[in-house]
Amino acid sequence: MSKRKHNIILEDIKVENYAAEGKALARHNGKVIFMEGAVPGDVVNVQLTKSKKDWAEGRVLKFKEFSKERVQPFCQHFGTCGGCQWQMLPYELQLKYKQQQVIDNIQRIGKIPFPASRPIVGCAEDRRYRNKLEYTFSNKKYLDAEEIKNPSISAYQEVAGYHVKGWFDKVIEINVCHLQEEPTNGIRKFIADYARGKKWPFYDIRMHIGFLRTMQVRLCTTGELMVNIVFADDDREKINELCNALMNAFPAITTLLFTINTKMNDSIYDLEPQVFSGKGYVTEKLEDFIFKIGPKSFFQTNTKQAEALYGLTRQMAQLTGKEILYDLYCGTGSIGIFCSKNAGKIIGVEAISEAVEDAKINAALNNVETASFFTGDVIEICDDDFFSVHGHPDVIITDPPRAGMHEKLVKKLLDTAAPLIVYVSCNPATQARDLNLLGEKYSVEIIQPVDMFPHTHHIENIAQLKLK
Repeated sequence: MSKRKHNIILEDIKVENYAAEGKALARHNGKVIFMEGAVPGDVVNVQLTKSKKDWAEGRVLKFKEFSKERVQPFCQHFGTCGGCQWQMLPYELQLKYKQQQVIDNIQRIGKIPFPASRPIVGCAEDRRYRNKLEYTFSNKKYLDAEEIKNPSISAYQEVAGYHVKGWFDKVIEINVCHLQEEPTNGIRKFIADYARGKKWPFYDIRMHIGFLRTMQVRLCTTGELMVNIVFADDDREKINELCNALMNAFPAITTLLFTINTKMNDSIYDLEPQVFSGKGYVTEKLEDFIFKIGPKSFFQTNTKQAEALYGLTRQMAQLTGKEILYDLYCGTGSIGIFCSKNAGKIIGVEAISEAVEDAKINAALNNVETASFFTGDVIEICDDDFFSVHGHPDVIITDPPRAGMHEKLVKKLLDTAAPLIVYVSCNPATQARDLNLLGEKYSVEIIQPVDMFPHTHHIENIAQLKLK
């Protein structure tokens, strides 16, 4: 062990396992060391960036020996683009570590009697599985270590791709992204090359100037393809020229939109996308159910695996066709509608009004007359008067964001005392925290991890709870 500029460097440290959020784990003199980019079995030198009594965080300075578990990443941008952190791991090992992550969280944070976890459900396809991608156009290119050494390469050039982790104003130029089927890469390259040829400026996020800002590509299993190009300048002549050229080059685009964003941030949820060509939305299918998806709609980004996730959720709800099912954080109504053939009545509650309107449209598209959707905070809406009108829930499905459920909502669920709760989570840590609180009245019967995002550390988990 040596010291350099007051930073501790640990040498010849063997990585043992993975911890939460995909961080590798090692031990040194009784202290747990967390780091990124390493694989169990690697032997590394680590520079500590944070050091506490029992644990520390660090960055790998040097790989002394590579793990036998490593495989060659398939993407040329691996290690620079932060999107697929686990490409160096075989997919079967990714699933193993994800399942262990769920178990560790439930046991350590949940502190509840632990049921036997069902085997994780992996993806049949671990590449080109996303139905939605968003790209950024920037006038500042991220340079890797070799490019920095080359004085002929400037960071000030127009690039199209993804923001680099830790750099809000630098974008990595993407050649081929393996997350979505073609023509996603072709569309991005065409737009970037056309704008470069016209010398139209890409967006400068520091100065908030430029023309071409971001774009979204949505490709459905139905074959419908939606593109929304976001501009920072409302120059209709340029916009029309680019959109016409894009439609001529890619006639497979069924809906082309553009959005004018002159704000300081990239969010378009308070903006109005304008239709250039097509109907302004696409339709996606889950089993026999049809869903309308606009440029601002939320929908699971892995369609095929969403079918598996929702199918397991429906299975755990144990519906017989008579139950009153409450779908909390219902979004655009996809889970409730997916369960509609097996339930007597669906009550969906969602805080975002636009999502509720989409849910109503989706229910009508699927001729689901037993579903009703309401806008507002679950804590405020679901009171005794609401239950007296719509019925007390027999089953509750809750699918909160990564932060989990508010403690007041957990208390509301305890007071409501529905016989069965199915908790769908994209964050096993906050789910475990909530399960611990729900343990006052509920027992966890089933744990079912589902992988929605191969080559990342993200994992979904379904928990079935029954009233004691």
